[in-house]
Amino acid sequence: MNYIYISIIILLAVVLLVPKSREKAIGICKAALGQSRKKEERKNKILELLSERGEMTNSDIREATGISRRSIVNYINELEKEGKVEQVGDAGRSVKYRVK
Repeated sequence: MNYIYISIIILLAVVLLVPKSREKAIGICKAALGQSRKKEERKNKILELLSERGEMTNSDIREATGISRRSIVNYINELEKEGKVEQVGDAGRSVKYRVK
């Protein structure tokens, strides 16, 4: 008889807890999709600017977009890996970027 009560309690716990964990997982997925979308929008904005203006430095891009210096470096690195942008110059403030 005790096994029946324990089984019912476990069953109720599972039924009540599973939907909440699912909702939480769905919320996390939506947040990740939002961040991914925002990232792609920013990368596209950088590509548009480079297409319009030719060559730009990190500072130029930052002033035009309001994106942080570090984020711009990350986006540019990804765009370079994707073969969309190339770096002109070796290092430092003289480095510029342009569309390939």
